This record gives sequence, structure tokens and C-alpha cells, in this order.
Amino acid sequence: MYCVIVNWNGWSDTQACLQSLAQQDYPALTVVVVDNGSTDDSCARIRAAFPDVVLIEAGANLGFACGSNVGIRHAVAAGAEFVWLLNNDTVAPADTCSKLIAKAKASPAAGIIGSVLYYMHQPDQVQAWGGGEMTVWLGRSTHHVAPFPLGPRSYLTFASVLIPCSVFRRIGVLYEGYFMYFDDSDFALRVTRAGYQLAVAEDTAVLHRVGGSAGYRSRLTDRFAATAGLHFLRRHSPVPLLSMVLFVAAKLGMRILHGYWKNAQAVWAAVGDYRRQRHTTYTDAL
Repeated sequence: MYCVIVNWNGWSDTQACLQSLAQQDYPALTVVVVDNGSTDDSCARIRAAFPDVVLIEAGANLGFACGSNVGIRHAVAAGAEFVWLLNNDTVAPADTCSKLIAKAKASPAAGIIGSVLYYMHQPDQVQAWGGGEMTVWLGRSTHHVAPFPLGPRSYLTFASVLIPCSVFRRIGVLYEGYFMYFDDSDFALRVTRAGYQLAVAEDTAVLHRVGGSAGYRSRLTDRFAATAGLHFLRRHSPVPLLSMVLFVAAKLGMRILHGYWKNAQAVWAAVGDYRRQRHTTYTDAL
């Protein structure tokens, strides 16, 4: 069992996450941290505090999907049965790993096992009950905060998911065209289309620092999310061009309507980013 965490200039959050992993009651857990070219002293601090953790220095900021794949490929090559993808800004109670494994063993048809996420700053409030629903027509997704039926439009948020390595061997890894966002929706679609089911370990309670803030995201986040959304629609929409136009129009319209002009500019810049990237060859192969 391997846990893969991506770090970028976030040693404080990462150390808190690693401390929670050091307390897991699962006896055979190997932790891999992929450092995405941090410019602070993340690597030195992580090595000093957690010498048993496998630290892989990517040398550049590869983004979440590609950075995760570095760890996934390492785990698969080492013969791991499962990979637990975990955000560095989470804290996992000591029984989390055991509960995820138990759910996986009880659900052999599941290609992804999600976790119940709670807000770090408000630990009695659910952020996501495993994940939510998405639409491949408009690239929109919603979180569920209570148990819900898992179907072909469902996804599980990759803040904390367990994935059998047999799934990676069959359908590949995360699509590396996503720098941030939509990687979880993309992978969930591929998993369910391959005939797997989705499952949630409903007795887990992972604390997640990010999320729940009111209003629009930062301009940089808006830009990353819009670029990723265009890649997602190109890959999965039945009518990609129409979906992309509607996706951009909706994002621009909402930001202009509320007077978020700089966010609207970021969304428009994302169109240019996508146009520059669309002829680049990305992979999701193991």
C-alpha cells in the first residue's frame, strides 16, 4: 500500500499531513512525496522530519496530475496493490488507511474508493461526501455533502482516494494535460466507462484545508480551471466545440455580471493557454 502526496512550496501543510500518516494503524504503508520543484526549503525540511518517507524531486512544477503520476508509476513499479492519492493539505485520522482498504476489499468491482472530506477549519461540516456529479456537456461539477447514488455522472474528488493498481495497469494514469482540476472527473469517467464502479468509504473523515471559501477563486486558479475545463470538454463532450463555447461564455458572463473583471480576463487568457496547448501530445499511459 502506497500513499502519494504532491508538494509544491507547502512544507508546513505537508508535514502536518505526514504526521497524520505516521500515526496510521495500517501496518504496511509506504509514503511517497513528489516535490514539484519547490523553491522554498520543502525538501530539506521533509527529509529531516520524516527520513522514512520516499521523497522524489521532480525538478519542476509539473502540476497535480503529472506530479501524482510520478508517484503512481513509482508505486506500481514497486509492486504496490493500492495507491492512496492524498492532498498535502489534509489530515487523515489514524484509521483512515485501514477503512479505505476495508472498503476496497469489500467492493472488488470498485475502480476508485473515495473518502468523506470535512473542512479543516470546521471539522463537523462535510466538504464532500466522496465527490459529486459532473456534466460532460458544460464541464460543470457539484459536490454532494451527504450520501448519494453513484452513477455514470459521478466523480470522486482526488483530495483523498484509494485506487487499485490493477486499474492503472488497465486504463492508465491521470491525463497529464490537466495542470490542476478536472483530473478527477476525467479519471472517474474513464474508470466507469471501463466497467468499474465507484465507492465511498463512508466511515472515513479526512480533514481538508482548502475549499468552502465564498466568492470566486483567485485569478490564477480561474485560469487553471478554465484551461483544464477546455481540455476535459475536448476529451469527453459529445459536441466538443459547442460545449467549449458555452463553457467559456458561462464563465465570462458570471464574472462580468458580478464585476469580477480581472477574473474574466483570466478566463479569456485560459482560452489562449488552451489554444497553445491543444497540439501538444499529453499522455495518460502508465
